[in-house]
Amino acid sequence: MSNYFHKLKYTITIVVYIVRQLFGLANCSFYMLKLSKKVEYSLLALQLLAQNCDKKLSAKEISETLNISFEFLSKLLQTLMKKGLVSSYQGIRGGYTLQKSAEEISIADVINALDDMPAVVDCLRDDDYCGCDRIENCTIRLPMQKIQKEIDTMFSRTSIAHLADNNEVLKKD
Repeated sequence: MSNYFHKLKYTITIVVYIVRQLFGLANCSFYMLKLSKKVEYSLLALQLLAQNCDKKLSAKEISETLNISFEFLSKLLQTLMKKGLVSSYQGIRGGYTLQKSAEEISIADVINALDDMPAVVDCLRDDDYCGCDRIENCTIRLPMQKIQKEIDTMFSRTSIAHLADNNEVLKKD
């Protein structure tokens, strides 16, 4: 896993922790922002494909290189293929490649292909259900919306190329 990806996950965890401390929510049942294993393993696979863009990699090669279950990875690659992120080639010289350039695939694209975008608090993703009975008097929803927007922007601006290059600078507007 790239150093950049670790730093991205660490930064998001720190932001959530700070918000919880600032607003006295340390003991609340607060949805922690966490990427699923499907997303994490898919990002790793796409990173590896981007680093080897001059050749096709089989699911077996990817699973062995990343030490990920072949069966699980195969299902992920099929989903990524259906969502237009990777291409699959059959035959003896077959394998997988990125369908678009690594610069054109964002972390948000990968998350949206596999899961719902993670939220800092439940009520930011589900307008009908907040999960708390204080919605009428909630004083943190607006600050949380701002933080959520920043996180979403970070996911949208960070490409597979950033992960592949271990680039520590996010793409600027």
